[in-house]
Amino acid sequence: MTRRPYVLLSVAVSVDGYIDDANPQRLKLSNAADFDRVDQVRADSDAILIGAETLRRDNPRLLVNSADRRAARIAAGKPEYPLKIAVSARGDLDPGLRFWQSGCEKLVYTTHAGAAKLGDRLAGLAEVVPLGADIDLGALLDDLGRRGIARLMVEGGTRIHTEFLSADLADELQMAVAPIVVGHAAAPRFLGPASYPARRMHLADVTQVGDIALLRYLPRASGGTPEQTDIQFMRRAIELARLCPPSPIAFSVGAVIVADGIEISTGYSRETDEKVHAEESALDKLDADDPRLARATMYSTLEPCSQRATTTRLPCTDRILRSGIPRVVIAWREPSTFVSNCVGVEQLRLRGVDVVELAELAEEAMSMNRHLDLS
Repeated sequence: MTRRPYVLLSVAVSVDGYIDDANPQRLKLSNAADFDRVDQVRADSDAILIGAETLRRDNPRLLVNSADRRAARIAAGKPEYPLKIAVSARGDLDPGLRFWQSGCEKLVYTTHAGAAKLGDRLAGLAEVVPLGADIDLGALLDDLGRRGIARLMVEGGTRIHTEFLSADLADELQMAVAPIVVGHAAAPRFLGPASYPARRMHLADVTQVGDIALLRYLPRASGGTPEQTDIQFMRRAIELARLCPPSPIAFSVGAVIVADGIEISTGYSRETDEKVHAEESALDKLDADDPRLARATMYSTLEPCSQRATTTRLPCTDRILRSGIPRVVIAWREPSTFVSNCVGVEQLRLRGVDVVELAELAEEAMSMNRHLDLS
């Protein structure tokens, strides 16, 4: 079964919810530190998507600006730049826009009518994919999944963000709130009128970036079936695994601890030092006697280790058992790359821990470890 990509919406807004003002020049809401943060999010993504209206108004390049980040992508076996995607129902796209002139591959999703306009206009610049009489974002995500896109960054604008959120297709929202009030009735807002899912989003994190407040929401974390919830949080763990500093002698793993449907701690390999594992990093952020642990689920992209190369640290299996966490969800079993016989799952089950394996997400969870021998 083909998996749709993890969809991350990225937006900078004013205090009163605008993404620009009504002046001809683009309003820069972000500061230098936030622009650099966005560059990192782009570098971590497989594809970046933008709507036609924003493409025409802002004329962006949508590139990874940092040479070091581009080099890291190449070292990881990825293209230098993420795939760039434009969405246009009418096909009114100018081939002279900067979007087409730089970066790697480009893709345009459009309608049959739009494709008739764009076939010759964008020849040699982008692949044009008609989705039917209308733009179906679900079909778009299905097509990206078949192309191997695991992480999609959506940069707007209003219509695109509105459609992703109203269709309940967003996994994460990163909103940078700038200390600016726009107040122009003609200025574009973050979202337009629509029928949105009737539930509260989960606020996973708040970070100060200079004078900007970065809010990270998980729109679907509190909804869906238990199986859908497991997939949601495992994909969050996979996102964390992408943050791991690469290593030739250790796996990149992400971990999330969830209690009462809410993320209470996260960790990833080498987060604090070169030897720390994802599970212990997440557990180290909580008090050992935190009562939530007794009803929590640990999501780990890889089977928790049952032995360590160093004797000064407990195996993650032992740490989980000591914590009292009753349920563990993993995406793939540890291969014999570094240890000959990992029995983390067996030890957990022997002590009464409910262990669930999401084999359908194994490929995605292994993707950041392709440089290692996974036999």
